[in-house]
Amino acid sequence: MGDLLRKYWKRYFRQLGLALVGLFLVVGCYVPRTAGPTTGPVPANADLAEDISAKPTVCAEAYDSTKDYFPDKVTTEYATGFSVDYHNHYKVVTVSDPWRGADRTFQYVLVQCGTPVPTGFVNAQIVEVPVKSVVALSTTQLPHLVILDRLETLVGVSQFETVNTPEVREKIERGEIQALSSGAALDVERLLLADPDLVMTFGTGDADSDSHERLIAAGLPVALVSEYREQTPLGRAEWLKFVALFFNQERRSQQYFSEMVTAYESMKKLTADPSARPTVFSGFSYEGTWYMPGGNSYAAQLLADAGADYLWADIESNGSRPMDFEAVFERSQAADFWVNMSQDWQRKEDAIAADPRYGKLAALQNNKAYNNNAKLNQTGGNDYWESGLANPDVILADLIKIFHPERLPDHDLVYYQPLKP
Repeated sequence: MGDLLRKYWKRYFRQLGLALVGLFLVVGCYVPRTAGPTTGPVPANADLAEDISAKPTVCAEAYDSTKDYFPDKVTTEYATGFSVDYHNHYKVVTVSDPWRGADRTFQYVLVQCGTPVPTGFVNAQIVEVPVKSVVALSTTQLPHLVILDRLETLVGVSQFETVNTPEVREKIERGEIQALSSGAALDVERLLLADPDLVMTFGTGDADSDSHERLIAAGLPVALVSEYREQTPLGRAEWLKFVALFFNQERRSQQYFSEMVTAYESMKKLTADPSARPTVFSGFSYEGTWYMPGGNSYAAQLLADAGADYLWADIESNGSRPMDFEAVFERSQAADFWVNMSQDWQRKEDAIAADPRYGKLAALQNNKAYNNNAKLNQTGGNDYWESGLANPDVILADLIKIFHPERLPDHDLVYYQPLKP
């Protein structure tokens, strides 16, 4: 079972990617976000025109120990896996939950360029900020670079096939970035030649798939981005602020995130009436095992916020519980909706071909099976796990449209699509 679960998570990580979507107007009490992340810069405060905060890519010319070089600061409201402590000319960033069951934390001291490196941080990585070149080994980090208007710093990714971001695809076509692989196949020598200011990656606790230890040993600055450990949609999205810390882009990240939270919370109010909550279940049988999201998981939170009655909400877990097909079928046969199945399935017949027993599910029979694979690229990279993580309000709008179409009559599905008859 351990090997199977590792294969499942490796497949999950291979599917991560990005392509930022346009925002939309809907009815009711939903408050739409205004400008998307690529429509223009955040307006600068005229009073700070000559300050580091207004020019976050500028180095300090003359160090002043009494000066606060980071007047724009971020705080975390939903994310629990990282924290930041501000000092006048450096920030101490701690990743406290890098992977499941981790017995260590990771600390980064981000020093404003042009100022001295502080002492006393023996076990921390020292990174001069703002960084000017970055390698992103997970595509979940690409939307952050677009939102923060720092895409020009990107010099490498793990592989081109999983990338969905139009702006990154353009850089690939122009030959401006490299594919460096990941895990055991990571090309450390090419990474050293690229000489990035920062490598962003993730950890799983599996030495065969993790690369951060090799990179650190090679002398490269490495940041573990562990948004996947967050169990709420807003918690995962808030890791935008973590990435922003390395670019001194706190102001931009704070504004974008605040607007997104307003949109998300406004839509939650559309489904506050508990009297009409359709039943739903999630997932599919993978090599004989059905990994059912727990009641405290990211997936369950989205379903609840969208006004659905998740049939496995009683599982007191924030992970996924392995179950056999018969146990799932018994509870879900009459469910109203089925969501989030194999990304390879486009039609009902795809599900039935995988296992004829799926054909007995009421949700499939009634054309109420919806898959989160509407934005796959030609090589299978799924944008749901890319731009979707940075824009949970759009995912929530999709789910509300599915479960309560009368609440969002003008919304067109973005990440979801029905299994075709």
